[in-house]
This record gives sequence, C-alpha cells and structure tokens, in this order.
Amino acid sequence: MTDAVVVGAGPNGLAAAVVLARAGLAVTVLEEQDTPGGGARTLDLGLAPGIVHDICSAAHPMAWASPFLGRLGIELLTPEVSYAQPLPGARAGIAYRSLDRTVEGLGADGRAWERMVGRLSRDAGRLAGLALGDLSRLPGTVLRGTTSVQDLALLADLGARVGAAGTMLRPGSERALGFRGDVAPALLAGVATHGITPLPSVPAAAVALLLAALAHDGAGWPVPRGGSRTIVDALVTALEAAGGEIVTGHRVASRADLPPARAYLFDTAPEVVAAVFGDRMPATVRRRLAAPARRSAAAKVDLVLSGPVPWEAADVGRAGTVHVSGTLTDIARAEADVAAGRHAERPVCLVSDPSVVDPGRASGGLRPLWAYAHVPLGSDRDVTQDVVRQIERFAPGFRDVVVASRCVPAARMAHHNAALVGGDILGGALTLPRLALGPARRPDPYATGADGVWLCSSSTPPGPGVHGLSGVHAARRVLERLG
Repeated sequence: MTDAVVVGAGPNGLAAAVVLARAGLAVTVLEEQDTPGGGARTLDLGLAPGIVHDICSAAHPMAWASPFLGRLGIELLTPEVSYAQPLPGARAGIAYRSLDRTVEGLGADGRAWERMVGRLSRDAGRLAGLALGDLSRLPGTVLRGTTSVQDLALLADLGARVGAAGTMLRPGSERALGFRGDVAPALLAGVATHGITPLPSVPAAAVALLLAALAHDGAGWPVPRGGSRTIVDALVTALEAAGGEIVTGHRVASRADLPPARAYLFDTAPEVVAAVFGDRMPATVRRRLAAPARRSAAAKVDLVLSGPVPWEAADVGRAGTVHVSGTLTDIARAEADVAAGRHAERPVCLVSDPSVVDPGRASGGLRPLWAYAHVPLGSDRDVTQDVVRQIERFAPGFRDVVVASRCVPAARMAHHNAALVGGDILGGALTLPRLALGPARRPDPYATGADGVWLCSSSTPPGPGVHGLSGVHAARRVLERLG
C-alpha cells in the first residue's frame, strides 16, 4: 500500500504530490492524458513548424504571486505592459507595470485609478500571499494572534474596495467609482472578465482588483519562457527529486482504477470524486459535488500569425495580455448574453501574444497567438471567426496576418482536460460561497466527507489560476491526518 495517490497531474495535483513526497511519503500521481500538466501544458498542435501553443493558461500573474511556485526557480518573463484594453477610435487603456505611468496615461481618471488600485499594488506581494493563503484557517490564526494587524487591515481594505467595485461595475456607474471617461472603467472591467460572470459581480471585482494590483507590481503579468509547460516541468522535476512518480494514460472512473493508499487527493472536477467515493460521503456533500454550479464557459482559438497584431493603438502591441471586449457597456452586454445561454454578437475575448516578451516562441517568421472567447456552457460553436472579427475591430488588417488556426469549442474542452466540464475553465461558478467553502460548502473546503479523501482542484480555494495552492493546502491536511 502506498501512502498517497493524487488523481490528476495539473499544477494543483503536482504541487500536492511535491509537498507530500518532500515530507517522506510514498506518492503516486495518476493522469488520464499522455502528458502531465492539465491546463498548464504547451504542445505542438501541428499548425506550423516550430510553433507551440499553450493549450489553456498562458499569462501567469498567480504563478509569480504563489509562495509555492515562486520557490521552484521558474523563469518568468514580464512584458512592459501587463494588459491592455483597446477601445473604438484607436484608443486604449494601458496597464503598465509602472503604476505612475498608468495613472499618467489615464489622464483625468488617473487619480481615481490610483485611489482604487494604488495601495493594493504597493502591497501586491503581501496581498497575494494572503488571498492565496488557507483562508479557512484565518479565524483560528486571528484568535491565536498569529495574523498581524497589518494583514487584517490589508484584507479589510481589499474587502471595502471589492464591495465598491463589485456593486458599481455596471454601465452608468462610472462616476460612482470616480471616473469621468470610459477608458479606466473599461480597463477595470476587462480584468473582471477573467471571472466569466455577468457584471456587476463582487467575486469578479475581487479578481479584477487582485490581478490589477499584481499588474503594477514589479513582476507584472509574466509568461514563462518557452510556455506554460515550464511550470509543469519544474513541478515534475521537484516531484521526481523527492521520490514521487507519475503514471500517465491512467483514467480513474471508479475505485477499481485506484491502487490501495492511505490517502487520496483529487485534482479533478468535483463530479469525479463524487463518482468514485460518493457512496462514502454524506448525502448532501455527494449531491453538491456531483452537480456543482456551473455558469458560463470559454472556447479556445489557437492562431499562427505571419507578424504582430496590427493594433490601431500602438501600445496595445506591447502587452502580453489583451482584453478584446470594448467598453464597460459592451462587456456587460456580452457577459449577460452568455449567462443567459446566448452567443454574444461581440463576445468577450482574451488574447495573449507571448512573442511580445519571449521572442523564442516565434519561428521562421511565424508566431503563436492564444485566444479565449466567452460562450454559453457546453457550446459546440466554432468561434474562430467571432474572435477574428472582434480583434479586427481594433486591429484592421488582422485577418491578413493569420496563416493558420484551430478552435476547440467549449463542448470539447474536456477532451484535453477532463476538469474543463462544458468549457468551464474556472472549476465552477465564481461565487463567494464557492471561493470560501469549496463546491461542497464545508468549513474545510478540501474535505469530502469520505475518510481519507480530499479535493484539491481549482474548484477549491483559493480558486482558479496556476498557483498550486489548492494542492498545497489539501496536502498539509493529509500530513496532519497521517502524522
């Protein structure tokens, strides 16, 4: 009998395995796909010689912020512009790594941006450590006096700002946030679209403010040299160095697919752990894990370009990440359509151009471009032309530099990563109860109610993103349990 089996070799599963193996446990990781990494893989899709694509995540502010991944020596490259928001009329909101430069570029709205994001960005590293920490144990640390007054004040400040932004990120609310024009509100709303949820939304505002704060920190929104697989390679190296093993091509659908172990950790969709161990769970927990709330989804488009995207606003071309979604009004309309089960006429698109900061990603005069489009859950629509049209609104002539493309509709996203049910890349609807208590809404968000079984995927706190902390927090519980 082995000590621990981890199901799923995404960043959270690998991080959990590393923690356990370093503690001296015998650990086996089982992965359904032929390669480990989950949503952090980089593969040759056969679109052009020498061009590889990140199949899910591309830019990684959370990887830099993660106190776990930050110790693995991953080479992260940071563009001068963290993200950009192109707007009609050759205008754009530009989030530079420098807060001062961003404030200056926003003109009359710069002061309001400074008030909204400034203090958070100056404490971005500490704030990220708190937000990615084991918040389910925060009450205990407060009672024991091991959480500092400064940390509590920073969390309270974030909460106040999230409340303001969350309730006011709706068309017509710009002045309530202190903005006069449409550029700064769109810049903030564009970051909120990472939550794939209708606006206004308090959870999406929390995501927006945390990511905006990290954008202005020294590390910005980096991309790993060579692609997201660099993160996976570092995790695999750490695991093997600690004596752990990975078995690929091994699907787990029932307990018959699992070797005997003292502990099981699932870096999977909640439905999987419910299917395998549901008969050992309390009925309420089993029901919640078997049918977690899911709202909207993303479809993936990979493109190969013969040159840079011809953005009308030149500084957009210096950004590693571009939110191609227009104004706050445009964003709110598109996200509302998707939440209602309709394809938006102009969908929210997230675009990443890694060659901006990692020229090694280009080959033979060609370069990869990564894009997501927000769509209804389970959509089978090929959104390639939707993405191309949306980019062309702000980059006329873009179609002329596209030499190859491939779309993975939302309904097929789970084919390369079973956790992406129906194209849900967030591990479930982004709600406050889920972010705090996990999909089963338990005080311990990683416990499943089945003895010796934990859930450690992005469905559990601290939520989506490549940071590995869901796995780390769950692994520490296993160590406590096994002594």
